[in-house]
Amino acid sequence: MDLAHKRYEELERQILAAHPDADVGKIRAAFEYANEHHGPQLRKSGEPYIIHPIAVAEIINELDLDRDSIIAALLHDCIEDTDSTHDEIGRMFGNQVAELVEGVTKLTRMQYTSREDEQMENLRKMFMAMAKDVRVILIKLCDRLHNMRTLQYQSDAKQKEKALETMEVYAPIAHRLGMQKIKWELEDLALEYLDPVGFHDVHEELEKITTLHAGFLDNMQTHIEERLAEEGVQCKVYGRLKHIYSIYRKMYSQNKTLNEIFDLYAFRVIVEDIPACYNVLGCIHDMFKPVLGRFKDYIGTPKPNGYQSLHTTVVGRDGIPFEVQIRTWDMHQTAEYGVAAHWKYKQGMANQRLGTERDFEWVRKLLESQQDTDPDEFVRTLRVDMFADEVFVFTPNGDVKSLPAGATPIDFAYAIHSAVGNSMTGARVNGRIVTFETPLKSGDIVEIITSKSARGPSRDWMKICKSNEARNKIRQWFKKERREENIATGRAMFESELKHAGLSLGAITANSDLLDVLLKRVRCGQLDELYAAIGYGGLSAQKAAARIKEEMTRLGRLERQKAEQEAIQASISTGETVYPSSTYKNSILTPRKSNSGIIVAGLDNCMVKFSKCCTPVPGDPVVGFITKGYGVSIHRQDCPNADPARRKLEEEGRWVKVSWAENAVAEAGYRTSIEISAKDRDGLALDVAMALSAVKVKVNNLSARSQPDGYAMIYLELAVKDQKELTGVINKLSQISGVFLVKRAGG
Repeated sequence: MDLAHKRYEELERQILAAHPDADVGKIRAAFEYANEHHGPQLRKSGEPYIIHPIAVAEIINELDLDRDSIIAALLHDCIEDTDSTHDEIGRMFGNQVAELVEGVTKLTRMQYTSREDEQMENLRKMFMAMAKDVRVILIKLCDRLHNMRTLQYQSDAKQKEKALETMEVYAPIAHRLGMQKIKWELEDLALEYLDPVGFHDVHEELEKITTLHAGFLDNMQTHIEERLAEEGVQCKVYGRLKHIYSIYRKMYSQNKTLNEIFDLYAFRVIVEDIPACYNVLGCIHDMFKPVLGRFKDYIGTPKPNGYQSLHTTVVGRDGIPFEVQIRTWDMHQTAEYGVAAHWKYKQGMANQRLGTERDFEWVRKLLESQQDTDPDEFVRTLRVDMFADEVFVFTPNGDVKSLPAGATPIDFAYAIHSAVGNSMTGARVNGRIVTFETPLKSGDIVEIITSKSARGPSRDWMKICKSNEARNKIRQWFKKERREENIATGRAMFESELKHAGLSLGAITANSDLLDVLLKRVRCGQLDELYAAIGYGGLSAQKAAARIKEEMTRLGRLERQKAEQEAIQASISTGETVYPSSTYKNSILTPRKSNSGIIVAGLDNCMVKFSKCCTPVPGDPVVGFITKGYGVSIHRQDCPNADPARRKLEEEGRWVKVSWAENAVAEAGYRTSIEISAKDRDGLALDVAMALSAVKVKVNNLSARSQPDGYAMIYLELAVKDQKELTGVINKLSQISGVFLVKRAGG
């Protein structure tokens, strides 16, 4: 029997051990199907690929999910990595299994303009599938868990990429679903690759402390059990150490040592019912001294992910603080397995959607709120939505609202309803009028003051509020109510950012074909749509300008490459000489004189021209490019047009080594260009002219333009002797009042 079949037999044994009456025929058929389709595929570890789906199915079985979930786990990579199809899986194993497999499958067959776009769309697809059937995300979490357990076989770059994604996306999802056991393991595994030094430091410190306090957990557990037995409480008590990432996070975020962490040790007391929880709490506080401010009642006020428990921190007789968590068995199952616990206690769920509409309303809200965000914002807010620390505040009627830590009355208003937030004019906290910026604390009673004549939210509110729900509702209001204003605001912001990036809005809009390509890059259909998105906050003007610049650079590079390839073909057909790449690599240049001031690959009589894109001057490191009919074009080595990483193989032979000659001083000087960015004011251009006069440099051209955002751009064409003189000019210009940037054009 081969390794794959041995591993599957072990899986089947585990399933039958938990459910002796289970029908494993279809599960075995799914294994045979996956094994056949994955065929000779191997994992990075060298194992047959099928071992991974079997391992995922084992984790699914540990969660006690249904047969379809186990079958989908065995098949989860078939659509993505083999020639298997959704229809074929549906015919053989049922539509539910096919939908689960499709939900877990990444969008690998689509082309994206960036990795962030791809990640966002894959996550969005997964959440949409999860909204229909939560088992999709349970299978995906198990898939990621096994991948993290075997991450040592990947490259260093892949390890960090997967570990970061796990920490930012999958651990928060596990937390939001209440699956603490999986969340803890994902965090510890990710931390080991993201900060191996920090991980091992905490691990070693924990080993030292456990050695120092040997027997503490056992002795304290026995002491608690004996006291609760005397009180007649039926319970299960066990102690544990906090997991490594939890300790690491507190040590580094709060700048604490291991000895300053109160809940390093934790005991769980599991009882039969809720009254027994509070009875045990009284006994614990009678036995040990409670630490003030460290009691939390998550039974009366559950967390949004359904977690319920009583938490208290006490100090034992040895002076060692520890946490005690008290809960019922139902609460314990929910705390460990989250939504997966429903499968253990609810019968007849195998062919129904897991949970209720209310249980997963947050998934729908998450999808709605992320419709108008760009990829970076989507991934960032995903983490905030699902992993932020929470505060619990009350409406005047006593309803509880859960908000992110640091939330303000604005967040509270929009948590009640969009209309309440949009008509908000003030707020009271515990009966006192407060400002909109006031951070709320758990237990606060908040009342929102509204008015029918309110003009709607302010743009500044998006900087004040903490919850993504509030921020997105404000964004939606501006999108709907202030389109013309958004377009005007967005256009000004976008044009300003373009100019800071060295681009012109006119150059972009003049070419309709170019404009279509650029708009596609920022995921907008029309220019007004782009302006509006920037205006209401759905897209950052800085990011939009950066993407436009990237795309224009790429398109310009393609045009240059095309022209250069045509020039090479023309030179071959006319018999013109093209310098071989060996001339560039092997020539040894020694200083000598040249009429042009440039020595080209050991020759001092070549026709040369100085490129306008980077305007090199003596002292700049330079490189040459053989043009057709114009001699050798001289570029600065830091010019984007001379970047070795951007060169095509077919043009390598046209790049030649050049150097400045001993007599590289032109009588009229060398032309170069400078860009000045400054705060616009009266007399700015005059001050620039006076500074240039003071350094006695020849000015061939000076032009200045005011920008809508209160800044000005000044463009200079100068004639200088060398880099040293140019540096002196730049230093002089930088001293002018209001000037914040002086740089050479190009490069």
